[in-house]
Amino acid sequence: MNELFDLPPPREPPRTRLPVLRAADFAAGPPLGPGVCGIDEAGRGPLAGPVYAAAVVLPADFPLACLADSKALSEARRDAACRLIVEAALAWAIDWASPAEIDEANILGATFLAMGRAYRALEADLRGRGLPAPAELYVDGNRHPPLGRPLAAVVKGDALVPAIMAASILAKVARDRAMERLDWLYPEYGYSKHKGYPTAAHRAACLRLGPSPAQRLSFRVG
Repeated sequence: MNELFDLPPPREPPRTRLPVLRAADFAAGPPLGPGVCGIDEAGRGPLAGPVYAAAVVLPADFPLACLADSKALSEARRDAACRLIVEAALAWAIDWASPAEIDEANILGATFLAMGRAYRALEADLRGRGLPAPAELYVDGNRHPPLGRPLAAVVKGDALVPAIMAASILAKVARDRAMERLDWLYPEYGYSKHKGYPTAAHRAACLRLGPSPAQRLSFRVG
């Protein structure tokens, strides 16, 4: 008998497990410098409006004291930090996914769309300036968007990794400003006040008026 047919079938190569990191993994300090890209989103929970994402690469000399989880900063401090990031970051990009894309792909899928768009825009900007892509990618949370290259998810990364903190701030400020523009278009919904989040006033407006063009129709209002 031909020995070739007696051999066991070839095994599939093992799939690479992408890491999920936590605070204990940064005992020696967080990753810093121009080789590090942080990615985060804003707006997963609201009933209306887009979900935004940002990607940021900070220089080694960036003033880290201005950074924190965007939700922990006052609006004034967040706006000031946003201006500094835009002025001093080595590279940054912001993008979003629409309410229709959220309804079609679900909120996680749409968040990944926004993150992918932001990261690709950042990488294209670096490439256009003759700079290398960041060597390390860190994304807030415990899930890994399909960016086509290795990355690590960081649980509570927006309070641990400065580049993620910066991305969190950019995404939050950009989304808040988008909701303020939607408030100008649909003032009866109060978007400038609650930014689309499921407050009692927002739910009442939706039930009274029906969905605005900015609503996420797949999200439960009542």
